[in-house]
Amino acid sequence: MKIDFNGLGVNLGNLARLSNAESRSISPENFTGEKGKGGMATEGTGAQVARELGQGWKISPSIHIPPRQTVTLANIQGPGAILHIWLTVFPDFWRGLILRMYWDDEETPSVEVPLGDFFCNGWCERSNVNSLPVAVNPAGGFNSYWEMPFRKQALITVENLLTKEIPGFYYSVDYTLTDVPEDRGYFHAQWQRSNPLPYKEVHTLLDGVRGQGHYVGTYIAWGVHNRGWWGEGEMKFYIDGDRDWPTICGTGTEDYFGGAWNFEQPKGQYGVFSTPYLGLPQVIIPDGLYKSQQRFGMYRWHIMDPIRFKQDLCVTIQALGWANRSWDEPRYLPLQDDIASTAFWYQAEPHAPFGKDFTIAEVEVI
Repeated sequence: MKIDFNGLGVNLGNLARLSNAESRSISPENFTGEKGKGGMATEGTGAQVARELGQGWKISPSIHIPPRQTVTLANIQGPGAILHIWLTVFPDFWRGLILRMYWDDEETPSVEVPLGDFFCNGWCERSNVNSLPVAVNPAGGFNSYWEMPFRKQALITVENLLTKEIPGFYYSVDYTLTDVPEDRGYFHAQWQRSNPLPYKEVHTLLDGVRGQGHYVGTYIAWGVHNRGWWGEGEMKFYIDGDRDWPTICGTGTEDYFGGAWNFEQPKGQYGVFSTPYLGLPQVIIPDGLYKSQQRFGMYRWHIMDPIRFKQDLCVTIQALGWANRSWDEPRYLPLQDDIASTAFWYQAEPHAPFGKDFTIAEVEVI
């Protein structure tokens, strides 16, 4: 029996297959994504510079986001899937904007993350990323290729936590209208921060997850509060009823993110890298003036090795350095660092609620 291709899960192996899926895109040039309605604006952020050209000449390429307001980027009726998101705004605002996504009329968001952290740029300084689901290109072009299916509705909003207007927010949401198979899970992402992490406690990336799904990625913006090596801590996955001891336990922070031996390059420098599945794309070294601590940005995508769970999931990481690194008597040192993590996963709905009211003090870069 012939089964029609629905246009989801596209890759080089099936790119030539024809599909009845319908392509759409939402941007400030077409706020609804409606067919045949792009580029018709007569007013917008580009109206002044296009005054001699008129309609159809980049009249509305971006939006301004009012202070302490939430704006809707996309409101799509399904079924279908978001396939690509591109956006850009000045780096100063990356932590002051909260990105949220809701699927199928749910009351609490499935995605709730500061904008920069969602795109592996948590420090409000530009850092290029060359991975499969997230690409960040010069100068601050954010791209997401996570597939985000929905059956009834997709709603994407962004909240401005700041007391001033954010100018020049450019974006596009590319999606397809098509049927969604029953075994397709819903995309989720959650942000957590410990600053400082209490002494001898672990940072929890994810807890309270209920239902069936799989964990697909981690991004951490890690601010170190000491001068020495900071990455001996283990990443742990507590799966389906694990309590005291996890099913999956890593061997160290740099090991989990695909590096080794302190990410060290010759002469004590950190080796910056960005690959399809994992990377350390950002290292910020203290300058003795404005930047008083080491800061790092790291990602690990579980695309080829998703962490499956049937009932529940909890994910933690330790902050651990060295009190004494002498080979005669080495000793670990629990650290009290600034750890801001974003966890990415798919699961069946409904999900356990985790929506919250953010304050600028919670998210600000220190």
